[in-house]
Amino acid sequence: MKLLKLVPQDTNIKFLKFRAPFFIFSLLLMAASWALVATMGLNYGVDFAGGQQIRATFTETAEAPVVELRETISALENIEDPVVQRFGQPNEVSIRVKLPPEAEGNPEFANEMTNAIVTAIEAGHPDIRIDGVDSVSGKVSGEFRNDAVLALLAAMLMVALYIWIRFEWQFGVGALFALFHDVSVTLGMFALFQLEFSLQIIAAILAIIGYSLNDTIVVYDRVRENLKKYRKMPLPELLDLSVNETLARTVMTSLTLLVALVPLLIFGPSSLFGLVAAITAGLFIGTYSSVYLASPILIWLGVNSDSFVPQETDADRQEKKVLGQL
Repeated sequence: MKLLKLVPQDTNIKFLKFRAPFFIFSLLLMAASWALVATMGLNYGVDFAGGQQIRATFTETAEAPVVELRETISALENIEDPVVQRFGQPNEVSIRVKLPPEAEGNPEFANEMTNAIVTAIEAGHPDIRIDGVDSVSGKVSGEFRNDAVLALLAAMLMVALYIWIRFEWQFGVGALFALFHDVSVTLGMFALFQLEFSLQIIAAILAIIGYSLNDTIVVYDRVRENLKKYRKMPLPELLDLSVNETLARTVMTSLTLLVALVPLLIFGPSSLFGLVAAITAGLFIGTYSSVYLASPILIWLGVNSDSFVPQETDADRQEKKVLGQL
């Protein structure tokens, strides 16, 4: 009985043939992602924005009256620019309001605001069901944002340092650039679709960094082996060979993860949608960056067939000279 092979053993795809156009496309994609973040902003959850979040369901209404709810809440005292969005099903909504400065350190004030909002909504919509209320102060949310940025930067820098020590500095730069691409595109996706950006998404981005790093290291390890084995092979051909040799492993890993992620994405609870969507997109983004960013950048950074060959030192030359005189 023959084993099923998703990728034939003699696969020889010329990935690096179009490395320049793909690299330019990636740069434009990163620029577009940061432009989206700058112009549209991220849809921060209560974790990062601070304030009160009320999750509610209209039990007898097919679609939540978002516009009407926004007008009702805006008419209340001490509430400015409420954010009312559908959350999950069409009849489910998420209501977020910022807390005024006088609410800082005063939980009773925040509770009074929540009660006022719920009372105003129930007056016009008796079928509403309150599913949950979350509260985060502005000071705490700011600390969350700072800690999240520091966590992402620390993870990326430590990854680059590890690969620098494990391989060569060019590999560390290549891995760091690929990870920066993955994080940038993920943030751009959340800005474009205005998916809620919370602490869960930071966990998802860290998972994407881990997956992309794992895929990149597998390719880099095969590149290092082939550099020692095929000393005279041109580097673009050697990189293509290395990617093709690890392609079966990449495809199998991605499909295995997708088997678990796709059902969660389609049938899972709405509270996990952003997390699962980020990781699912990260599978494709991380694989793409390992092939079209982390690999071709080695050519431009000057990696060659001597990169992993021990260089002869003065002591080695002296020893050879002594042995030659004997």
